[in-house]
Amino acid sequence: MTTVSLDTLRFTKTHEWIRLEGSIGYVGITDHAQHEVTDVVYVELPPLGKTVKKGEECLTIESVKAAFSIYAAVAGKVVQVNSRLLKEPGLINQSPYEDGWMVKLEVENPAELADLMTHEQYQTFTQTGK
Repeated sequence: MTTVSLDTLRFTKTHEWIRLEGSIGYVGITDHAQHEVTDVVYVELPPLGKTVKKGEECLTIESVKAAFSIYAAVAGKVVQVNSRLLKEPGLINQSPYEDGWMVKLEVENPAELADLMTHEQYQTFTQTGK
């Protein structure tokens, strides 16, 4: 497992994160979100080549509580899915920023990341709702 610096991530108000490596964005849900949904038991990954707009539903996860939509942090095309999650959905709970990533997007417009929160801003958001 690689350790990801939280300073390299950008966050949405719907609790997704994205890490950009070149033109590819790794997307997952935050540690805060995985605590809220509790034990993830199933992941419905999108098909390769699917194009998503920023804020559009990208995939679905199911926990022991309910099913949850996961939204695209930015616009892009799905170029890879984390197929390990099909057999090990609990990776989302165990390692939300490393092994629990869900999809890789070929990012359409990297400037969209500027609208997202830094880790520090996200921490404030989860504590205050602002």
